[in-house]
Amino acid sequence: MARRIVIIQGHPDPAGHHLCHALADAYAKGAEAAGHEVARIEVAQLDFPLLRTKQEFYDGVLPGALKPAQEAIGAADHLVIIYPLWLGSMPALLKAFFEQAFRPGFAFDALNSSNGKWTQLLKGKSARIIVTMGMPALIYRWYFGAHGLKSLERNILGFCGIGPIKESLFGLIEAANDLKRQEWLKKMADLGRAGT
Repeated sequence: MARRIVIIQGHPDPAGHHLCHALADAYAKGAEAAGHEVARIEVAQLDFPLLRTKQEFYDGVLPGALKPAQEAIGAADHLVIIYPLWLGSMPALLKAFFEQAFRPGFAFDALNSSNGKWTQLLKGKSARIIVTMGMPALIYRWYFGAHGLKSLERNILGFCGIGPIKESLFGLIEAANDLKRQEWLKKMADLGRAGT
């Protein structure tokens, strides 16, 4: 069954040409070849301010540059989020994007006083998080506890109702030879074809 997929490319370098961009390209090509509808959000190409107050988050106006991104996310069945690991988590620009785009009224609604729960407005969507890193992925997962990844899964995506959430971690990227990179790109194309 064809799916509507949004690839959120979270590498903050607007020049591109990083492994994250190649992984996004491979996933998109696989998905499109299988008949899935693919939209792409290049976070580094968007111009938007940081949120600085609670009032801005709850009552501020979404920047015009982010309206198409929010619309694409709203229409998607599946989100693919790609970023490099920086200081144990996603780059600040990607976090700022989520703070702007996943606002109350779009991603969740206010606390319901009768049951003490938030209303999750992005239910029915699944996600895959793809992270590149210099350290071995096993070390990030087991020694460091993958805290940045878990925060994105639980505190942003899960909080808004997105699930299931799957992960693909690519470690030791600076040491990877061409053969290893081709394996990674093939894996992304296969995931794209499957729409997962």
